[in-house]
Amino acid sequence: MNPLIDQLKAIVGQPHVLTGGDLGAYEQDWRKRSRGKALAVVRPATPQQVAEVVRACAAAGASIVPQGGNTGLVVGSVPDDSGTQVVLSLTRMVAIREIDNANLTMTVEAGCVLQNLQQAANDAGLLFPLSLAAEGSCTIGGNLACNAGGTQVVRYGNSRELCLGLEVVTAQGDIWDGLSGLRKDNTGYDLRDLFIGSEGTLGIITAATLRLYPQPAATLTAWAAVPSLDQAVALLGLAHQRLGAGLTGFEVLGRFALSLVAKHFGQMQVPLYESEPWCVLLENADAESELHARVQFEQLLETALERGCVSDAVVAENLSQAHRLWHIREAIPLAQAEEGLNIKHDISMPVSRIPAFCAETDQLLAGAMPGVRLVNFGHLGDGNLHYNVQAPAGGDAQAFLNDEEERVNTLVYDQVKRFGGSISAEHGIGSLKVDKLPGYKSPVALELMRSIKRALDPQGILNPGRVVRP
Repeated sequence: MNPLIDQLKAIVGQPHVLTGGDLGAYEQDWRKRSRGKALAVVRPATPQQVAEVVRACAAAGASIVPQGGNTGLVVGSVPDDSGTQVVLSLTRMVAIREIDNANLTMTVEAGCVLQNLQQAANDAGLLFPLSLAAEGSCTIGGNLACNAGGTQVVRYGNSRELCLGLEVVTAQGDIWDGLSGLRKDNTGYDLRDLFIGSEGTLGIITAATLRLYPQPAATLTAWAAVPSLDQAVALLGLAHQRLGAGLTGFEVLGRFALSLVAKHFGQMQVPLYESEPWCVLLENADAESELHARVQFEQLLETALERGCVSDAVVAENLSQAHRLWHIREAIPLAQAEEGLNIKHDISMPVSRIPAFCAETDQLLAGAMPGVRLVNFGHLGDGNLHYNVQAPAGGDAQAFLNDEEERVNTLVYDQVKRFGGSISAEHGIGSLKVDKLPGYKSPVALELMRSIKRALDPQGILNPGRVVRP
């Protein structure tokens, strides 16, 4: 028996060190792009156990892959195929340690599922606004590790903006208690921001103190058909002007993306998508009343109709209708998967440049690969698109992925760079984009990142091969 495995069993208990049987849930990424082989899957229950596991692995020279809900999209939380890496699963660390109503904060452990965290805040009469399609299975530690975004970034910001403090186990097996609920703490480098978005390469997040907000008096959802992306951007500006901080969500949905939902999930009634090339999903959270929110929404849409930003629109009459509209948006990735393998992009750029980017890039892809289909949707309110590329109808999707992925990625990323954008908006780098990053990040920035990695993880044992190469 491997002495390290014996030591790990002594630390966390034999039932929580998995070495046999079907470990696919830990070894295969969510998109099924990669399947590795772990030396062991270790499931600690406390920060102290995490620290002991790290010290044992460091002494043995074994690298560690931290893992939450394993819902990432860039192959950043599964082991390689060497059989030498330890997967450190945080899914036993689920405690909500404290909710401070007066300070509008909650302190939770990293393995807490996002939906459970949202419910705990709601039960306390408060709101934790991070919301994304995987919220029923993703964990807050993973959300923070990749600085997840979601549908309400336009109002509340990414995970980074929702976190006030962290508890982190370092690569040396020390525990940093930075679980401050302070909104002002100007005492040196902001270590919290260093670990958020680092994808487990600098330290292992074991707990976090998060911002909470008062529950809105009313939340309304509207669905509008728009004739062009330029008009969608104009509608966004009008919504900012009329709704102010009440604008919590602004999603743009391409006609082909919605047609896939209608095709593969016929039980869903997709409104207005056949009348215009784009639809927009808007959310208005009002602190006053439902009547006030509805009047605001109706006035906004009336003005948008007069100006030609919108050709038709519906406002959800109740919460059930609103959920159905949001479910259509969240079903797009599932419908795309039903259609076949595809090439995904998670890109961002200034909102003002998105219409020109899409027009140019659509044309370039169509010229390079006739018949290619574009599944374009995402968070227009914060400049983040999921600009995905589907094989031509009737073609071999696997062959298209094998033959064209590199060429498609290069074309799209070169365009993103030309328009002043980022090749990863909210999914992270992982191993899927690690070798692409040097082409789109400045050499100075990359060397600073490598310097930080060397300083905090000199052995290189934390999630090696992710974010930056040595």
